[in-house]
Amino acid sequence: MFRASLRSWLVLAVPVVGVLVLTYSATSPEPRADGDWQAAAEPLRDGPLPSGGTAQLSTCGVDTWPRPEPRGKAEQSEDPRLALTSWGYYDPGPKTPGEPRFTVHAAIRTGDRPLVLDAPVAAGRVTLDFYGPHGEGVRASARGLTATVVDGGYPGKPVDVPASGRFRVDPGEELLLEVELPAGAVCPGHSLLDVSTCSPEHTNDVADCPMLTLTLSDPAIRAYRAGTADDSTARSFSDRLVAVFLEPDVSRV
Repeated sequence: MFRASLRSWLVLAVPVVGVLVLTYSATSPEPRADGDWQAAAEPLRDGPLPSGGTAQLSTCGVDTWPRPEPRGKAEQSEDPRLALTSWGYYDPGPKTPGEPRFTVHAAIRTGDRPLVLDAPVAAGRVTLDFYGPHGEGVRASARGLTATVVDGGYPGKPVDVPASGRFRVDPGEELLLEVELPAGAVCPGHSLLDVSTCSPEHTNDVADCPMLTLTLSDPAIRAYRAGTADDSTARSFSDRLVAVFLEPDVSRV
């Protein structure tokens, strides 16, 4: 009786294994690229934020112009105006109370007349957007936020609401505001820690860094812009202040 040695079994088995491998490779689907997996994922949806407002996640990755279309006359007028002053991530550390936060600071300035705003300032009428550089699109987007009036320290401390229930901005003065970016409004792939990071990170070119848009609306802003206009035209003025860093092409603004 023929008995194959161990070496003979190995010689016979190798071609069989080779055929099985080739057969499996030919019949098995090829791995999909990362982009295919992303395309198959469910689209992101807007949702409520625990602190109030809405995370506009449906816009994540959308490469849109950072300045919104004006919704009335004089929206880009000099007075009153909203100016961005600083923004960034702050971690109090393990020995200090509080959670890590990302805040944006801005100032409202007026012209030759005072501007009076109800407290809380622009309650539920603040928007905040971050846009990645080089066509990356939206990194974070929130609607329905509220601004906090703060002092000039760092980090700014909330200011007590006046007895009148209103904040007054006199000519030559400014009202300092703080707006917090909720973590839930940051798009997948980013976090509060890196939402404002440039790409490449260590760059001297501002074009490599994210753009930021902050808006707030209040009926007092429309009234200020309308000035002495009659009632028939007063409603045509915008009630919104807009601040953008950094607009790519001012000729399109």
